[in-house]
Amino acid sequence: MTAEETSVPERRLLPGQQCRVRVYDVRSGAIRTVFESAETLFEAPNWTRDEHLVVNGDGVLWSLPADGSAAPAPVHIDGVPALNNDHVLHPTEDRVFVSANDFHVYGAPLAGGTARRITPDDGALHFLHGVSPDGSTLAYVRLTPAGGNWWASATIHEIGVDGTGDRAVTTHPGPADGPEYNPDGTWIYCNTEQFEPGRAQIARIRPDGTELEQLTFDERVNWFPHIDPTGERAVYLSFPDGTAGHPADKAVHLVLVTGDDWQHGVVVAAFNGGQGTINVNSWAPDGHAFAYIDYPVALR
Repeated sequence: MTAEETSVPERRLLPGQQCRVRVYDVRSGAIRTVFESAETLFEAPNWTRDEHLVVNGDGVLWSLPADGSAAPAPVHIDGVPALNNDHVLHPTEDRVFVSANDFHVYGAPLAGGTARRITPDDGALHFLHGVSPDGSTLAYVRLTPAGGNWWASATIHEIGVDGTGDRAVTTHPGPADGPEYNPDGTWIYCNTEQFEPGRAQIARIRPDGTELEQLTFDERVNWFPHIDPTGERAVYLSFPDGTAGHPADKAVHLVLVTGDDWQHGVVVAAFNGGQGTINVNSWAPDGHAFAYIDYPVALR
C-alpha cells in the first residue's frame, strides 16, 4: 500500500456533539473553556508566543486568542493540500510546520502565505510532531504501510527544516509516534509499542538513537508526551486498556507529570476525546498552562 493508495478518513462532529477548546492552569488546577463549536471539529492546539492558540479544522489552520476573547480565524496557507492535526511552531520565528493529507511535511509563515515542502518523495507517509530547540531539525513519524496495515512499520526520523539530512532515530518497526524534543534537545520523547506490542507506553530516546528508556508502565495505553518549555512538567494522553492506536471518542485522561516522576503522574482531566485532543505540544510559553480539546456528545 503506497501513499497514493492511502486516504485519510474525514472527521466530523457526531450528532449532538460539540468540541471545546479548553485550558488547564497548572497553578490552580482550574479548567476554562475558551471556545466551543457544534459546527466545526477543531483539533490539536499549539500555544504561540503572542498568546494565541493555533488549531486545525476542516483541513486548514485557525488562530484564536488564548483568553477566548475572539472566535477562531482561518490562517491562509497556499501550496498545500488539506492539513491534518500535526503541526508545530518554530521555537523562535513566526513560522509553523504542518502535516498535510498528501503525507508530507511543509513549512510556512505563521501568519499565512506560501508553504514549502520539506519531506522527500520516498514512498513513505510522514507525520510531523517535534521541532528541535534551535529550530533546525524536525522529528517526524515515518510510516511504511504494508498489506493494508498503516502501522506495519512506524519509526521516528529526523530531518532538517531545509529537507536535508533525513535519518532514522528508531529502527524497530514499533510502532512509535508523537516524537517531541525536550527543551534542551537532549532527548526525544515519544510513545512506542516496542516494549509491549499492542500497548503504547511513554518512552524517551537520544536523538542519535541510543538509550531508549521506558517511562510509564501502567495498564492503560499512553500517547503523546508533551514537555513544558521550562522542563519542569509534562502532560500525556491516556486511553483505556485495550485501545488500538489513538482513536477519537474514548474515555481518556490527561496525566500531569512533575519533574521526571513519570510513574506517579496525576490525572487532571477525564473526558470524551482522544484523536485531536492533544496531538501536538500545547503548553503556554511560560509553562503555566496547556490547552486541549474535548468532544462531549451532550452538555448537561
